[in-house]
Amino acid sequence: MYYISNALYWISTGLLVPVIILLIYFFLRALVLVGSFFGQYLELRKTEHFLQKEFKGLSADNLSDFVERLPKKNRTLVIVYLRMLWDNRQNTPLVEKTLGDFEIAADKDLAISKTLTKMGPMLGLMGTLIPMGPALVGLASGDIASMAYNMQVAFATTVVGLFSSAIGFATLQIKQRWYLQDLNNLEYFAGLMKQQTQL
Repeated sequence: MYYISNALYWISTGLLVPVIILLIYFFLRALVLVGSFFGQYLELRKTEHFLQKEFKGLSADNLSDFVERLPKKNRTLVIVYLRMLWDNRQNTPLVEKTLGDFEIAADKDLAISKTLTKMGPMLGLMGTLIPMGPALVGLASGDIASMAYNMQVAFATTVVGLFSSAIGFATLQIKQRWYLQDLNNLEYFAGLMKQQTQL
């Protein structure tokens, strides 16, 4: 039993460095995500304002005029997929596939936020628990400096993990609302196209 518990101790201690490296990576990735999220927010606000204004007078009769007015330099997913829907308007199965492809593309954009939300607390907890063993050993042997260092590592990993998770959770919640609205707009546009073909 001694050898088994000793092996487990060394395995868990050996995981500390990979856990810290991953936490640093996720921390940096969270900072990059905040920057890209802000740029995406500004572009999506303009896009949403444009679509709300255009959809008020949109009908099956003026769809082609609406497509002509779509911003040429706008690369948001909803604008790209509105054009794709229009290009595939004669092929009903392809229209359905395009809507499905939008959901896949949106989910792909949400992947890093989901990863941060789930992995941040896991790695933070691992980074907290792993140094606790050496800290208790230091306490038992009277090595206060070793105990203090290990406790410092434990608390730091917790904070970094929770910070990354918080960024991931906040961006995930907001982006999910964005993409639900975009999907609603695309389905409305697809419905108008279907209505147009039946006229």
